[in-house]
Amino acid sequence: MRRSEFRRAVDDEFGVRGGALLDDLVIPGIGDRTATDALDAGVPPREVWIALCVEMDVPDARRHGVGRLEPRR
Repeated sequence: MRRSEFRRAVDDEFGVRGGALLDDLVIPGIGDRTATDALDAGVPPREVWIALCVEMDVPDARRHGVGRLEPRR
């Protein structure tokens, strides 16, 4: 997952509150950091996405393959 795909996935799943979640929500699964801090520290976007999904109880069906402009074949 690229950072651009990560942002699309966040925007699609969380809408207007996505930015606030990235900057304000401290996520235990990525070292008790915000998503923004984790990304800035070099944590892979896919790892941050999954940790955010776990923290926000996003169903498994909406966690994988999101953020792409075209689905994988």
